[in-house]
Amino acid sequence: MGYRVAVVGATGNVGREMLQILAERNFPADEVVALASARSAGRQISFGEHGTLKCQDLARYDFKGIDLVLSSPGAKVSAENSPRAARAGAIVIDNTSHFRMDPDVPLVVPEVNAPAIAGYTRRNIIANPNCSTIQMVVALKPLHAAATIRRVVVATYQSTSGAGKEGMDELLNQTKSFFVNQTLDPRKFTKDIAFNVIPHIDQFMDDGSTKEEWKMVVETKKILDPKIKVHATCVRVPTFVGHAEAVNIEFEQPLEEEDARRLLAAQPGILVVDRRENGGYVTPKEITGQDGVFVSRVRSDPTVENGLALWIVSDNLRKGAALNAVQIAEELVRSYV
Repeated sequence: MGYRVAVVGATGNVGREMLQILAERNFPADEVVALASARSAGRQISFGEHGTLKCQDLARYDFKGIDLVLSSPGAKVSAENSPRAARAGAIVIDNTSHFRMDPDVPLVVPEVNAPAIAGYTRRNIIANPNCSTIQMVVALKPLHAAATIRRVVVATYQSTSGAGKEGMDELLNQTKSFFVNQTLDPRKFTKDIAFNVIPHIDQFMDDGSTKEEWKMVVETKKILDPKIKVHATCVRVPTFVGHAEAVNIEFEQPLEEEDARRLLAAQPGILVVDRRENGGYVTPKEITGQDGVFVSRVRSDPTVENGLALWIVSDNLRKGAALNAVQIAEELVRSYV
């Protein structure tokens, strides 16, 4: 039996990717519905080799009879519409930040904590973590199981697609204006993004951290282990797709570099590319459109006892958002519904 699936936010970067991945992976759907705001109603959206879907108005859509909803419309829209879909009987996999820290909503990365999916019955909602958290916890999982992580310090290098189409457009337009000696003031970002880096993603909080940094802390604890201490600095960089992270880990037990590489390479979803030579590592540009979490620059950190450093890269629109949601849906229909 196939499922009836709705994709909410179908015209956005992540929504379009969700549709593409559903088609690529031949998800067992008898029907797929594309939903977005009223201004997008009637627009044709690509559904891979299956052709196109006609976008429908989310506000007017009746979710009765829909089995699964993959939702990425923004937190405020999701706060209203994900519970509405859940009340109609659908199971919602929500990509926004709104439900992630709700104690009655499981926060899931299938390679890391798939059994948590069983908790969906409390609200009929499953939360997809933040993009930067997803790729980090996939890499941390096998290392934590082997040597118990005590502390993580991470600096992220996050692409403009993490801020949506407006962020990508601002990078493109500012870059073009530079070469014709024009100036475009920032609108989406707080400072120029072209030829620059901005240590500010989301709102500032009382302790001086940003909300993006807070998300990495609390989500890692909820997904992996509440005892792990995490400190994050999240930076927007002038790339279009793909997030990178420099991660320093302190373990309770010793873990040799070679053992870490072996454990990482054996973990589903991870590809280790780590040659100590020019180009023997992975960058965001070359992994765009790929599904894996890539790990390079594995080396010891001699500044702490039992320390290790990693470079982690992943496509934030795929594994960091759409692919993770589809993988949750696949595990859900395989094991729970």
